[in-house]
Amino acid sequence: MDASRRQSGIQQLLAAEQEAQQIVNAARAAKSARLRQAKEEAEREIAEYRSQMEAEFQRKVAESSGDSGANVKRLEQETAAKIEQLNQQAASISPEVIQMLLRHVTTVKN
Repeated sequence: MDASRRQSGIQQLLAAEQEAQQIVNAARAAKSARLRQAKEEAEREIAEYRSQMEAEFQRKVAESSGDSGANVKRLEQETAAKIEQLNQQAASISPEVIQMLLRHVTTVKN
């Protein structure tokens, strides 16, 4: 009877070991599946975030391009106004400068 009990105990241990191995394998498979799922979710989120950032970047580029045209036009207008102002100033003092130059050229010092 002792031998049969030992045999029965060994069989129970082997069965328990086999069951434990199956539980461990199932846990590993579940962990692996969850890791794959998490990786796929992360890749989806990254792709979504990337597309959002790209869309925002394109929108900002489009906005700044539109402003750039307005800025160029504004700068051209300001430049033309400044040139006109300088031409008027030059025209207003031109006779005085001509008189001063003639005076210096025609005056002889001994």
